[in-house]
Amino acid sequence: MNERPEHRKEHRRDPVDAIIDQWATVRPDLDTAAMEVFGRINRLSAAMADRVAKAYAPFGISRGEFDVLATLRRSGEPYTLSPRQLSATLMLTTGGMTGRLDKLERAELLRRSPDPHDRRGLHVTLTGKGLDLVDEAVGAGLAVQTEALSALDAERAGLLAGLLRELLAGAERP
Repeated sequence: MNERPEHRKEHRRDPVDAIIDQWATVRPDLDTAAMEVFGRINRLSAAMADRVAKAYAPFGISRGEFDVLATLRRSGEPYTLSPRQLSATLMLTTGGMTGRLDKLERAELLRRSPDPHDRRGLHVTLTGKGLDLVDEAVGAGLAVQTEALSALDAERAGLLAGLLRELLAGAERP
């Protein structure tokens, strides 16, 4: 049976609490502790994805397109990677990557060029325009994330980051 610690009564109830209460009524035999964690992670992820998408919209890019530009930016000068490296980093199929690259190239935010060491290969390079845009967009996205994180003090935010790191490592184990 799911025993809820008393300290939770101090906090404002959220939609996940209502879901947990419903399960406790119809299936009191279930331990819903995992649902309390992952339900909130899923809701938080969706809420933040919407907020971040709105932060990137004035730059004319989606979250996925931002991810491509940011990956190139983080790679350091000359801000060049192969499509395969981009796909692996972003966990995208080559088909999904091609669509993003096409749009970003049309917007002159990156360019594709032949790999001088592999006749079949390509390089994807951030343009000056793309560099300027991603530097502004990353600031806008971080501002939205920082504002949301301000619900926690620095110590609790650090604790949460550490706990999520541990949880992610466990979830990504084969």
